[in-house]
Amino acid sequence: MLRTFTLAAATAALLLPGGPLPGLEPASAEASAGRWTAREAAAFWTPERMASAAPVPDPPAPGAAAPAAPGTALPGTALPGAAAPAAPPAPAAQPAPAPEPFASAPAAPSAPPAPAASAAAASAVPVPAPAASTLPALVTAPSATAPAPSASPLPAPVLPSAPAGVGKDFDGIPVVGRMFVMKGAGAYFCTASVVSSPGRDLVLSAAHCLIGSDTRQIAFVPQYTLANPRPYGMFPVLRDSGGRSKIWIASRYRAEGAAKAATLDVAFAQVGPDADGEEVEDVVGGNRLVTGATFTHPKVVLIGHPAPAPRPRVCVNKTTKFTSTDPASPGSFLRIDCTGYPGGTSGGPFITRFDEDTATGDVVGVIGGWETGGPTADTSYSAYFGAEIRKLYQSAVAGVRAE
Repeated sequence: MLRTFTLAAATAALLLPGGPLPGLEPASAEASAGRWTAREAAAFWTPERMASAAPVPDPPAPGAAAPAAPGTALPGTALPGAAAPAAPPAPAAQPAPAPEPFASAPAAPSAPPAPAASAAAASAVPVPAPAASTLPALVTAPSATAPAPSASPLPAPVLPSAPAGVGKDFDGIPVVGRMFVMKGAGAYFCTASVVSSPGRDLVLSAAHCLIGSDTRQIAFVPQYTLANPRPYGMFPVLRDSGGRSKIWIASRYRAEGAAKAATLDVAFAQVGPDADGEEVEDVVGGNRLVTGATFTHPKVVLIGHPAPAPRPRVCVNKTTKFTSTDPASPGSFLRIDCTGYPGGTSGGPFITRFDEDTATGDVVGVIGGWETGGPTADTSYSAYFGAEIRKLYQSAVAGVRAE
């Protein structure tokens, strides 16, 4: 969002360079070659480094040169392989996997499994489900009713009471956290959330948070707070054999930029297991991705991680439809008025049908889109989750299955 740039600039932010990306492929970021496991991510992303991270800055327009990094590495630390790192050549683009058809039957959002294994629910992807799994489906429109989610062994979160549209800091929920990323010599973060998938390993955020050829050392931390920075461990964004992070961003977004392609400001990332070998959705649950719904929802829970705050922020309000009149940034977006969502909240989920018992719901948007989330901290925007976002999710699922 535009407000992230102002805040990040004050903390020595680095803008992102350009470069072509393959359409609907793991398309981001080259990373240092080698393994990137949960233990390595935890050793790199210390509590001190996470606390020092700034909001991810806005990407530059396509073809614009990025300024040199001002040198924001932590004192006494160095990036892996750091003497004078040269960017490795981009791996050759591979053909995007063909998306597979989705069923439209709705299913409940997932929650962490109860001690007794439950039967597998219908999956949106026609592939065998993992044993003892409750795979929620991606649906093409919200349903009036859905089966009750499975019981969660985690304590039920407490959402603070507040008038509609008033943001409040709270302790967070397990499916939402911070996505930490290195760009140049700087440590940055956005907000991200777990989205249900057959592999139980996909995380959803905004594309402008994760795009860039110098993006690396990416890790997701559920329910991050300053006082308890890793309550459910750390989940590294995986890399392919060429060293690229496994992130799916629409090729048109990369080609046209954050303004002209604002309606595609969405990214999916595949995360690896935690240090105990557990997949993220098995640990904290996952929201169900809903596409083809309305722009106007009577009740949306908006969660984000504001840069200056030690805890995340939550707000409940309705959404409205906003259509841009700016020819440089066309399209229609979800809009929500919620106070106190500055830099760092980009990528935060718009959740409908939120169940406080399971701390999950239906995700219909993420903070981003128009003006990369909005020019002020009190009104936020999201790309509409329509056919293109559905295809992007399908591509991510297919890419994970192809391993």
